[in-house]
Amino acid sequence: MTAHQGPRTSVEDSNRRMLRARDAMDRAYAEPLDIAALASIACVSEAHFIRVFRSTFGETPHRYLQRRRVERAMFMLRETDKSITDVCLDVGFSSLGTFSRTFTSIVGQTPTAYREDAVLSPVPSCFVKVWGRPTGARHQH
Repeated sequence: MTAHQGPRTSVEDSNRRMLRARDAMDRAYAEPLDIAALASIACVSEAHFIRVFRSTFGETPHRYLQRRRVERAMFMLRETDKSITDVCLDVGFSSLGTFSRTFTSIVGQTPTAYREDAVLSPVPSCFVKVWGRPTGARHQH
C-alpha cells in the first residue's frame, strides 16, 4: 500500500459516512432529526460531522435538511389541496412562521404565493402539444 492510498481510503470512508447521514435525511426528512442522531449515523462527533458534511456537500446539515423539507413542501403545495399549515407539519416543521421564513428564503416567495403561481401556471396539455409541434414559421417564436 502506498502512502497515497491511505488518505484516499480515509476520504472515501468519510464520504460514505456523510452519504449515509444524508440518505437518512432524505428518507426521514419529516422526522425530528438532530445533529447528535446524524453524527451517530455517520459514526463521528457532532462538531466533526457538521464540518465534514459542509465540506462534502457545500452546506450545513441543518440547511440541507431545510432545503429537502422545502422541496417536498413545494411538491405538496403544487399537487395537493392540503392547507399550508398541514404541509408545514407534514414536511417536518413545527412552526408555521419558521416554515414560511425558510420557504421564502429558499424559494424566493411565500408558500401562499408559490401555490397561487403553481395554480396559474399549468397549460392544458392539448395546447402544449399543438404549440410544441414544429410547423414552419410559428416555430420561430
